Amino acid sequence: MSGTARLPSPPPDPWRTLSTREVYANPWIRVREDRVRRPDGSPGVYGVVSMSPAVGVVAVTGREEVVLVGQWRYALGEYSWELIEGGVDADETPLAAIQRELAEEAGYHARTWSTLGPPLTISNSVTDQRGQLFVARDLSAVPRDPDPTEELVVATLPVVAALDLVDRGVIADSLTVLGLLAYHRAFG
Repeated sequence: MSGTARLPSPPPDPWRTLSTREVYANPWIRVREDRVRRPDGSPGVYGVVSMSPAVGVVAVTGREEVVLVGQWRYALGEYSWELIEGGVDADETPLAAIQRELAEEAGYHARTWSTLGPPLTISNSVTDQRGQLFVARDLSAVPRDPDPTEELVVATLPVVAALDLVDRGVIADSLTVLGLLAYHRAFG
């Protein structure tokens, strides 16, 4: 299939922000409450969670296996298998952030890096967070140094096996699913 897909031009933004106030903040998130005029003209309140950009990496070993980490996710109360992911600190570029995360979480340094598509919106109905995916190759081992809040299990498996886990619902993290699908589409 060739050509460029075309969508209709978006209509003007029907939402109107009347006022905004921060209702909560910690080092990882900020929550604001906006008084709004909804698209139907009625007044309302809209809560927005602001977070630093997210990054994730499809780190591929010399055997063409993807590196995953498993960890308990407090908000869901579930164990989650994921790509190496993290947040971008204020003084970092997305690439520097994911290079740091790859070393900290999985114990790898990569010589070859590329982006895997444009930035993505994570959960655009409640948060302004965007995520950037990367591909890392030519991996070499370095000491791991996970965050004190992380108890991670590192595993490697072929991308098609990871995609099978996606199909079975074992892997459900959005950046991981998108990263594996994008990688398979580009390099599969």
